[in-house]
Amino acid sequence: MQADEFPLTHEFLGNILDVRSTTMSLTASALQHAGLIRYSRGQVTVLDRSGLETLACECYWTVKRTYDRLLT
Repeated sequence: MQADEFPLTHEFLGNILDVRSTTMSLTASALQHAGLIRYSRGQVTVLDRSGLETLACECYWTVKRTYDRLLT
């Protein structure tokens, strides 16, 4: 996402990733506790994008490079 704030529910993301909503709740809670995001009522605010990028797997960078190459 290019924006730092966007709508996203646990249910929607859980369906995309094929994980239970409770797993998404635990993950969002951990990311909030780490100060990386703020999550409230289906609204996510990214507080530390570089911190999230540091935690991401290598597939994030593969997708980002492809996105940048094709769409920018």
